[in-house]
Amino acid sequence: MKVLCNVENTCLRMESPLPHDVLENILERLSVKTLLRFKTLSKQWNSTIESRYFQEKQLKHRQQSGDPDVRMVSVFPHHVINPTRESLRTLQLGSSSTFKIPTPWEKDNILYLVSHGSCDGLVCLYNHDKSGYVVNPTTRWYRPLPLCDYQKLMIDLRDGYYKLKRKFFMLGFGKDKFRGTYKPVWLYNSAEIGLKNATTCEVFDFSTNAWRYVTLAAPYRIAAYPAPVYLDGSLYWFTECEETKVLFFNLHTETFQVVCKAPFANVDPYKLVFCNLDNRLCVSEMKWPNQVIWSFNSGNKTWDKLCSIVLDLNFVTGICAVLPLALFDGKKKKLMFCGRVLSRTLITHDLETKSYDVTFTAESIRFPVLYFQSLISIP
Repeated sequence: MKVLCNVENTCLRMESPLPHDVLENILERLSVKTLLRFKTLSKQWNSTIESRYFQEKQLKHRQQSGDPDVRMVSVFPHHVINPTRESLRTLQLGSSSTFKIPTPWEKDNILYLVSHGSCDGLVCLYNHDKSGYVVNPTTRWYRPLPLCDYQKLMIDLRDGYYKLKRKFFMLGFGKDKFRGTYKPVWLYNSAEIGLKNATTCEVFDFSTNAWRYVTLAAPYRIAAYPAPVYLDGSLYWFTECEETKVLFFNLHTETFQVVCKAPFANVDPYKLVFCNLDNRLCVSEMKWPNQVIWSFNSGNKTWDKLCSIVLDLNFVTGICAVLPLALFDGKKKKLMFCGRVLSRTLITHDLETKSYDVTFTAESIRFPVLYFQSLISIP
């Protein structure tokens, strides 16, 4: 058997059949695009590449390589700003090259928000009164999400929702790391809209294709901003109370728990943003003209200052905290972030030289999310 395999520009010529485990080790180092092509070469290769075991190995190898991409979502329907609007675009970290990701819903002209963070190469798009999608930007796989009761309530109330001075709560997306199941989660304050509990939690179950309620409510009302963030099997929110606390939802046990108090009491929620930075729970806090990034120490339940940067008015404003996306380049000395308000621009800040560099800019792009290319989909 003679098969040519391109592994990082190196051509490996296999003159004789290889043990299957050796073949797997070669295949998991290939790009997703190459693997999708190789599925057609043989039934065995197709079976291997389609197996969840192999897909998880490929993803783990990609994550260890430290080579993620940045997915961006358009903020405008195409008739508003550009008749050739693109729903999704991907940027390779460390470069300025991007490519378009065609989507079947571009023609619908719907503004989609994106859950704050990705999970195993999957991202979750949502709209407050339209069906959302879980998407794999690399393979173009997607699965629609039906409306939950919270969305139906907003549709029914229409203008009455605004008269109640309600805030829009953000959809969380993560994974039960023990069962391997993915879960979109909508947690929202509900007492003022006629429901009994202070908060209500709806979880989407892919096995039944339906939303269900989590009966044990969160112990505190939650802050609508910043958006929840996923890390290591849990989703995190800030509480809406006099003394700000960090609340997490365990996606395996589906229970809520307060992690700790946060050193952000009485801070405007727009001045804070949750992020998963280098697999650490972090908070970015605006202290104009500085931006302080705090890292949570799970051992002693304290917040350590990861870094502080002086913001450049050419790229950001003092209205909102910037959103950190990644630490990269060798010893993690470069920080990529976007400005949330002026988030049509992605900026790279060198923590050693204190210099700034525009990584990417586009009029219609917003909501950047860091993700690793994978073959993962949801049955």
